[in-house]
Amino acid sequence: MEAATVEEQLNEIKNNLATVQQRIVDACIKVGREPSSVRLLPVTKTVSAERLRIAYTAGCHEMGENKVQEAREKSEVLGDLNIQWSIIGHLQTNKVKYITRFAHEFQALDSLKVAAELDKRLQAAGRGMDVYVQVNSSGEASKFGLPPEAVEDFVKQLPNYSSLQVKGLMTLAIFSTDLDRVRACFVRMRDLRDRLRQNAPAGLSFDELSMGMSGDYELAIEEGATVVRVGQAIFGKRPLPDSHYWPGFG
Repeated sequence: MEAATVEEQLNEIKNNLATVQQRIVDACIKVGREPSSVRLLPVTKTVSAERLRIAYTAGCHEMGENKVQEAREKSEVLGDLNIQWSIIGHLQTNKVKYITRFAHEFQALDSLKVAAELDKRLQAAGRGMDVYVQVNSSGEASKFGLPPEAVEDFVKQLPNYSSLQVKGLMTLAIFSTDLDRVRACFVRMRDLRDRLRQNAPAGLSFDELSMGMSGDYELAIEEGATVVRVGQAIFGKRPLPDSHYWPGFG
């Protein structure tokens, strides 16, 4: 089978994007939300830099990466494009120095050690970064993120790190065909977000809820997601199953 041409890939990604964006609109209309209140973050892990260049032409100007090394390499290869990079996967302190060079957003903050290192590096660079606090909404031991009951105490420490611009919460719901169990994760996040809006320290914002991926983003929107992280519905199936990329899947 011959490889798809650049034009064929461009048309495929454009069509997939249009489908996802229409489904976002439909999900918003269903619950009386403004479609503009939901941001689509294309997830580009395992997608080649060449294909991402095509995706940029198709309209993907934000890209979310799970692994720092993969994001770093792609940001260098695609450095001539004005891509806004978001790190959406677990971050070790020894990798922080890399993301402060190219990423504009970090969606998986669940450690004060990482917060301190990130703040130190950002202060030295004279810049800030948008961050989301990652929450383990499903209670699965295999997943990163703070347990919901630990989040309020955690965020009370975040004003100590002035370069971190806290925007909201992020989660991965349970990977299940039981939609009630998936929805429960999203409801838990929305309720937590609402409490934080009342009790969080001054200067921290909890307006954003990053939740929902290719298989469940419409459900997430119904329960209040403001950012949906969609990969396969835009770029096609990955070469390996989800369990290879995300802990707790499969």
